[in-house]
Amino acid sequence: MRFFVHRRRFADLSEQEILALAISSEEDDARIYSGFAQQLRAEYPDSAALFADMADEEDAHRQQLIALHETRFGAFIPLIRREHVAGFYARQPIWLMANLGIEKIRAEAEAMERKAEDFYRKAAARSSDAASRKLLGDLAASEARHKARAEGLLENLTSSGAAQEEGFQAKRQFILTWVQPGLAGLMDGSVSTLAPIFATAFATQSSHTTFLVGLAAALGAGVSMAFTEAASDDGALSGRGSPLKRGFAAGVMTTIGGLGHALPYLIAFIVVFIELWAIAWIQNRYMQTPFFRAAFQVVLGGSLVFAIGIVIGSG
Repeated sequence: MRFFVHRRRFADLSEQEILALAISSEEDDARIYSGFAQQLRAEYPDSAALFADMADEEDAHRQQLIALHETRFGAFIPLIRREHVAGFYARQPIWLMANLGIEKIRAEAEAMERKAEDFYRKAAARSSDAASRKLLGDLAASEARHKARAEGLLENLTSSGAAQEEGFQAKRQFILTWVQPGLAGLMDGSVSTLAPIFATAFATQSSHTTFLVGLAAALGAGVSMAFTEAASDDGALSGRGSPLKRGFAAGVMTTIGGLGHALPYLIAFIVVFIELWAIAWIQNRYMQTPFFRAAFQVVLGGSLVFAIGIVIGSG
């Protein structure tokens, strides 16, 4: 079960904290681009050279931001990172992209720069200092140029056009608003309700009691996940869409994932198997996770929780 995470809203950050966040973000992006360059150097030297240049530029941005911070607030920079801010755009670890093709890497770079540009424009609008506003605005323009370069690389592989771009954006928004919260809910409902249901089944040997416990666990988990998803991110900065839609997707899928186990536990064996493989398929289809890796993760996790239920119920 996911719990509420105490994160700051972007609107509540001070100007010093915004600069500190920008500094840590530029450092992370420089490392990611350096990783791209290293990964592509053998087969795609031109793309590797571009990513190496982008890494150098991000490092230069970091130095500019540090200099501005020292001028306005002193040498001490507060520790604030993306994960500390609700709805702030996330970066995937480089090892999760090791098996992706060049098209996926270029698309990821384009998305990174678009989100960074949006952040700097919003940060500039929040600043009351002329020098800070100018630097943040300049960085937004620089990220826009990076985005154009990444888009140019992508166009070398795929045909361009308004319809294709709209389709890409629509698919991306669908994944962020519906697929990701729904997948998290299905995983939570499928796995977290296993232990109490099977513990009840083995302890009471009563299908009716097992059904009631499973129904309560599924509905409770669904409500919890719905509120958690809706309250954790308002979508204003992350672009993940309406919190109501995301909360609905997470809550419904969590409930569905748990309700399957509310059936008599002999039938639930089949339901659990189908649910776990469905999760693996969704991760492979929409999240680009290798299928066997996704299958291993969900099957292992489900098996461990199932075993806990049996041990407790038989005790």
